[in-house]
Amino acid sequence: MTKYVFDFTEGDKDQKDLLGGKGANLAEMTKLGLPVPPGFTITTEACREYLAHGSAPGELRVQVTTALRQLEDTLGRRLGDRHDPLLVSVRSGAAFSMPGMMETVLNIGLNDASVKGLAEESGDERFAWDSYRRLLQMFGKTVLEIPGEVFSDMLDKAKSTKGVSSDVDLDVDDLQALVATFKDAVREHSGQEFPQHPREQLDMAINAVFDSWNTDRARLYRRRERIPQHLGTAVNVCTMVFGNLGQTSGTGVAFTRDPASGRPGAYGDYLSNAQGEDVVAGIRNTLSLDDLKALDPSSHKQLIKVMRRLETHYRDLCDIEFTIERGKLWMLQTRVGKRTAAAAFRIAAQLVDENLITMDEALSRVSGSQLALLMFPHFDRSAPRELLTTGMAASPGAAVGRAVFDSPTAKAWADRGEQVVLVRRETNPDDLEGMIAASGILTARGGKTSHAAVVARGMGKTCVCGAEELDVDASTRTARVGTVLIEEGDEISIDGSTGEIFLGPMPVVPSPVETYIEAGLASALKGADDETTALVKAVDRLLTHADIRRRLAIRANADTTEDAVRARSLGAQGIGLCRTEHMFLGDRRVLIERVILAGNTEERDAALAALLPLQRGDFAELLDAMDGLPVNIRLLDPPLHEFLPDRTELAVKVALAEARGETGEQLDVDRKLLAAVQRLHESNPMLGLRGVRLGLLTPGLFALQVRAIGEAMADQIAAGKDPKVEIMVPLVGSIMELLLVRDETEQILADVAAERGVTLTVPIGTMIELPRAALTAHRIAEAADFFSFGTNDLTQTTWGFSRDDVESTVFAAYLEKGVFTISPFETIDADGVGRLVEIAAKEGRTTKPGLKLGVCGEHGGDPESIHFFHRTGLDYVSCSPFRLPVARLEAGRAAVS
Repeated sequence: MTKYVFDFTEGDKDQKDLLGGKGANLAEMTKLGLPVPPGFTITTEACREYLAHGSAPGELRVQVTTALRQLEDTLGRRLGDRHDPLLVSVRSGAAFSMPGMMETVLNIGLNDASVKGLAEESGDERFAWDSYRRLLQMFGKTVLEIPGEVFSDMLDKAKSTKGVSSDVDLDVDDLQALVATFKDAVREHSGQEFPQHPREQLDMAINAVFDSWNTDRARLYRRRERIPQHLGTAVNVCTMVFGNLGQTSGTGVAFTRDPASGRPGAYGDYLSNAQGEDVVAGIRNTLSLDDLKALDPSSHKQLIKVMRRLETHYRDLCDIEFTIERGKLWMLQTRVGKRTAAAAFRIAAQLVDENLITMDEALSRVSGSQLALLMFPHFDRSAPRELLTTGMAASPGAAVGRAVFDSPTAKAWADRGEQVVLVRRETNPDDLEGMIAASGILTARGGKTSHAAVVARGMGKTCVCGAEELDVDASTRTARVGTVLIEEGDEISIDGSTGEIFLGPMPVVPSPVETYIEAGLASALKGADDETTALVKAVDRLLTHADIRRRLAIRANADTTEDAVRARSLGAQGIGLCRTEHMFLGDRRVLIERVILAGNTEERDAALAALLPLQRGDFAELLDAMDGLPVNIRLLDPPLHEFLPDRTELAVKVALAEARGETGEQLDVDRKLLAAVQRLHESNPMLGLRGVRLGLLTPGLFALQVRAIGEAMADQIAAGKDPKVEIMVPLVGSIMELLLVRDETEQILADVAAERGVTLTVPIGTMIELPRAALTAHRIAEAADFFSFGTNDLTQTTWGFSRDDVESTVFAAYLEKGVFTISPFETIDADGVGRLVEIAAKEGRTTKPGLKLGVCGEHGGDPESIHFFHRTGLDYVSCSPFRLPVARLEAGRAAVS
């Protein structure tokens, strides 16, 4: 029989795939002897069986009964007993943390009889009825799928009638009336009575948690976070401990360090006389752990001791949920905590200094995407500003956008190109789509561990929570701060680093991390405060270590001197792709037109000769900027018709001129241009006369570029410089194509060297961007000194996609349907396109062991793709200049992973 149920005493933290993160960590804390309420975990395998067959495996019910009876025997209580009832919580827990995405039901086992037993046993009748109303509310929403607003509106009405603002101010009579109202709502909205049998409640709640794996918001979250859709969730059945037993009880969420800034010391939120969901839901503003220390010094001392032990055991920032029941501390969950980008770098450096982890481990704790977030601009603190109010700085960054008050509006406005800030009283899991669409998130309630804060940090979104002066009215789509009214569409700015909220758009300035990367450590630290100094120094340590550890060289895709200079300042070790077609635009376009329109060899040669000094000057400037570093120059790639006017517009222009009876030189030129455009027009130019085909069929075109390269090199050598050029032939599919171009190239370079009295050593290679090139790499390598993988076109030709056509049409649907988890143009398709790269790399080096291998598609700057290229054995990656710091960090991470 497959084992589907594990007691908390049976597992450990390394069983996340089977027990889920929550179950594995509850088992680990139990093993450590920490105060964990007894319970058991139903495995992710049971969930997968349930989802595959539409019902739970037959053995599961038997195993749950066995585990439940053992739990009852251990505690001396029975589930839902009318005198001394055992109550349990049912909580989801996937292998990957998905905060707020799935379901929890507390107080399973309460019914009309056991609520009286709970009141007698606890000596607190109000507590018992408060727990019963919570069960009805959570069970109705989670298990019976009744809209949560049905219950929250009734609760708000009860408070309004009573004239109180908090649910803790409702007395026993109020709560008994609320229970009756909730039961009526269950009957009305679900067509059935609330189940009174405790085991029926338990089984229905377990199935509801299984079902929650496939809710729209959970699937959306997994797509965004790249979590596989097939894993399923575990279910944790845990003995209830109660934080709503009066002022000596409470519940909280804590972090062993500040997850927003990375500052050392315990951080968290606490609510007295509350149950766990109250904290993360953000429905009441919370107390700090310092407030807990004043309220209950003994529990606070024990909590700090447990937190230190957990951080030492996990060797990382830990996120902890706890409950205090009449002065007794209970641990309900721990996990390695989500953190902001700034906190990730600071905490990694701190743990190294505390000798808890090595520098290699620290490098593995940060990511290129987090570094990219740290390079985003910040608000200009010196600019005029209208401060509305200040909330809690929950997730750093600067967000400017139009205020919107619900998730559908946020998505709709963002889809049409608007920057929006989602403003809510508090967020809940149903707001996920709007949170993804928004530039920033602002809530009036909740603390640093509320749903809004935790999810925003995980997504790298700017967030300000708990802005108490902000009165949000979702029904009128307005918010007020004092006399200031914010209507939907008004621009606001929020600072997730300070918690400040401003009316109108605030100007931004470069971040200190960007300043450090471009101008150096001294510039970034000049006038910086302690927080900024700590962050920049942490980034410097980890990026420096990445540069030491990485095997991959990092080059830039750069076509101009300006790009080359910036790339060098950002740490580029050369240029991996110079696209020469960009040198033929603007004023020079007319010269290419002359090449195309030439009626004979003499006219073509004259046009090419006019281009020669211009090309030579381009290359000389580029080589000067990258002196001593390799510069990979790709010969002209796109079809020639791209340098000519639009066919339709030109045809209309000629037709109108002829209809008006015009004559003259301009009309003759336009007619010749139209004839050339008609002659060169292709139905699919991406697969037509371009790349090596263009060079072989257009006499003198590649020869012009090669001569310009050779003469520019000779000029640099004469000036005492050290030019290092690689010439790349695009779109090769056959070794004969490369041989023909290579023969001509070598002859021209030899001629230039003889004319100028210099030695020119220029490797000649090809761009692997066609499946046939990859599959015949063993042959092509005979004529190539290097391969550079053009993964953009290789993805197009492997998938049969025209990128420009499908990204706006097919991809959205494919991502929605799960065909993709991410665009193959963003992260390399390892199983398809990546397989071709592996074949070409292996077989190319079989023919020529010293063959240099690089990649120059935009995948060269994508973190996940960089790890793939490292494993495949490439020598370098090349990417856009602004992605260079990310590539440097990820190449280091790939080396230590």
